[in-house]
Amino acid sequence: MKKVTAMPIRLSRSAIPLLVLVVGLSGAGTAAAQALTSGIPGAVVFQRILVKINGGLITQTDLEEAQINALRTRPVPPQTDADLQRVLQEITPDVLVNAVDQKLLVQRGREMGYSLGDEQFEEILDGIKQDNDMTDEELVVALRQEQGIGLAELRVVMEEQMIVGQVQQDQVLRRVSMTDVEAREYYESNLEQYTRPATVMLREILVTVPAEGGAFNVARDNLSRTRAESALARVRGGEPFEAVVADLSDGVSSANGGLIGPIALGDLTAAVRARIEALEVGEVADVARTPAGYQILKLESSNAAAPTPFEEVREQIVNSVFNERRLEALDRYLTTLRNEAIIEWHDDGLQALYEERLTRPRTPPPGF
Repeated sequence: MKKVTAMPIRLSRSAIPLLVLVVGLSGAGTAAAQALTSGIPGAVVFQRILVKINGGLITQTDLEEAQINALRTRPVPPQTDADLQRVLQEITPDVLVNAVDQKLLVQRGREMGYSLGDEQFEEILDGIKQDNDMTDEELVVALRQEQGIGLAELRVVMEEQMIVGQVQQDQVLRRVSMTDVEAREYYESNLEQYTRPATVMLREILVTVPAEGGAFNVARDNLSRTRAESALARVRGGEPFEAVVADLSDGVSSANGGLIGPIALGDLTAAVRARIEALEVGEVADVARTPAGYQILKLESSNAAAPTPFEEVREQIVNSVFNERRLEALDRYLTTLRNEAIIEWHDDGLQALYEERLTRPRTPPPGF
């Protein structure tokens, strides 16, 4: 038997909060059927089987546990029963597909001979105890209280996680690559994605128009315009723009010498772009009426659009494209496993949810 490659596992108390929740799926049948006797010698507890995958089972309890785990990942848990039902309807199709895929990958891994050895499991337990400063007894108690499982169940979970990772490594990741030549070709084909937009740095003088009772006042408007024209004359007469800002500007930018930006040209209104496009750096535009008042703009600096050098984005491209290829390769591999598998559904409603979800694009969850 092959042993799966050991990987660091950390189990934090804060990362596994106890969630007491009874989950039901409307329209998917009754809850897990159980024996009527708990405490009668020889009694057997029966689980309601939802689907058989190459003989392996996914039960109602498995589904409910998977739903709870999915709910735990949400930043805000459902607050009402109605909210819970809405969220369950949203997440259950993905939960079903992930559960089937997990089962298929684990089965394939076992066929390949992977398993979790005793020494590896002990290393995992030692790491958990060390990370959480626990004794053996405290770990057992914590697992039971916070996860509702014992060491045997924990071993199954850890083994399946490792088998899934190993199968992906062997059957998917080793077949995915991204060379420097391909990265360069991707960069050149998507150059607009890595191009910094044209930007400008402006300075402004803003003379507001006071309103009396919210009404427009011609005299006040004329007075503000006169102040703005005086400011423009002083600037063009040689006074430092910042000095005139400090003396006359009513804008919030006056605290910074009237400085605004840098601003992407695409973020400016058409009217403002038209006023500054004809300016050379250092030139000042004419007075313009704006909703805020009378404004004078100076083009402080300008930077044309320019592509980010390939060397600066190479790692980003490699990681992004490699991940896309990984997900595509994984999806192809899972599709092959599904097509080869014997999948027998015992619940028509869940089967419909599962098959409909497979028709839409899907991003595998963390760990896949």
